[in-house]
Amino acid sequence: MDLDRIFHLKENHTDVKTEVMAGVTSFMTMAYILAVNPNILSAAGMDHGAVFSATAIASFLGTLCMALFANYPFALAPGMGLNAYFAYTVVLGMGYSWQVALAAVLAEGLIFILLSLFNIREAIFNAIPFNLKKAVSVGIGLFIAFIGLQNAKIVIGGSTLVGLFSLKGYNETLAEGLTASMSDAGITVLLAIIGVIITAVLVVKNIKGNILWGILITWGLGVICQFAGLYVPNPDLGFYSLLPDFSNGISIPSLAPIFCKFSLDGVPLLEFAVIIFAFLFVDIFDTIGTLIGVASKADMLDKDGKLPRIKGALMADAIGTTAGAMLGTSTVTTFVESASGVSEGGRTGLTSLTTAVLFLLSLLLSPVFLAIPSFATAPALIVVGFYMVGAVSDIDFKDPGQGIPAFICIAAMPFFYSISEGISMGVISYVAVNAVTGRAKKISPMMYVLALLFILKYIFM
Repeated sequence: MDLDRIFHLKENHTDVKTEVMAGVTSFMTMAYILAVNPNILSAAGMDHGAVFSATAIASFLGTLCMALFANYPFALAPGMGLNAYFAYTVVLGMGYSWQVALAAVLAEGLIFILLSLFNIREAIFNAIPFNLKKAVSVGIGLFIAFIGLQNAKIVIGGSTLVGLFSLKGYNETLAEGLTASMSDAGITVLLAIIGVIITAVLVVKNIKGNILWGILITWGLGVICQFAGLYVPNPDLGFYSLLPDFSNGISIPSLAPIFCKFSLDGVPLLEFAVIIFAFLFVDIFDTIGTLIGVASKADMLDKDGKLPRIKGALMADAIGTTAGAMLGTSTVTTFVESASGVSEGGRTGLTSLTTAVLFLLSLLLSPVFLAIPSFATAPALIVVGFYMVGAVSDIDFKDPGQGIPAFICIAAMPFFYSISEGISMGVISYVAVNAVTGRAKKISPMMYVLALLFILKYIFM
């Protein structure tokens, strides 16, 4: 195979060795999604093992499309924030089945394909104010971090709505007859806190794959505690053995429980449309923002600051999302962790092809990834939240007309436990505040349409 002819290596001043090593680096920084995504989507009632397989295969397909359609060193996987919206907002918050949520992801993917074909996504992207785009990223970051704190039981319910973990407080939230102790709930909270510190140190030291290493080290400490008797599995409370189960050998979990399981039962058309829009909104801005941000680091933008072949990159994202929905996972998007591969010299699709192959090979390690507990993946959620919250420095809070709607958008996501509510509140407040204060010319027609749709949602839902 003439790799230079396919990927134009010499033209991009790179070689096979550099590209392959860059692809391995990108995989190392992204592989945490193989442990985190099944933990998040299983909270929505989906089969844990099946979600792992769907995550690995969808990541392979999306990243492969990026290599072939755009020849860029960017990798794709089910996006953080979008998986949280899927599980905690649509299913647990709104009360719909995960089959309905999957149908929304499928519809979003198909719409994204059409938008990519007809170049409509730029119009939508340009219609949303810059500050509101950044606010969405910040709000999702806080929401993800909050979920991480809850999954690790560091934050629990109580008389003040939420509070710091204590055995007494945690036991008050349990069903009658169930009691947690220091050897199950207590030790896992301690391990999660240690995991956050370890991951933070790895990030500060700029260790490659710091989030993945944080997960593995935290899990390893848990395994040591289990062997030492400090951690005792208690299945009744959801605390299972931390050791991988190789009793069935190396087998790939079946996709059957979630493959093409779509449903529209019991969902009003307008609310379904809002769910689709929230997926689409976050996916469009997350993808374009990531593509432009990572490409600028690699000096891939043209003299006008635009990314050549962006149509192919967006199409890869859209096809990845559509295929992912059919396989049984949440929205697939371009990962900002691709920057790690770019920093290692990755410049072409050979980098993303390498990452894609590694995602496919990871299917053979399913017992390992499926044994990783939520207290070990919680530090990853918290640190990813930290990365996303960094966008707050780009928001212009000196202008109240821009800053107040951005703040409302940010606060609504964790406080209302919903990404879509944050988007809705941000859009409505932006239009209302600026229209009433004589700044109507600053508001695009698309924003008026969006605000009206969100208001109708609150009136009729």
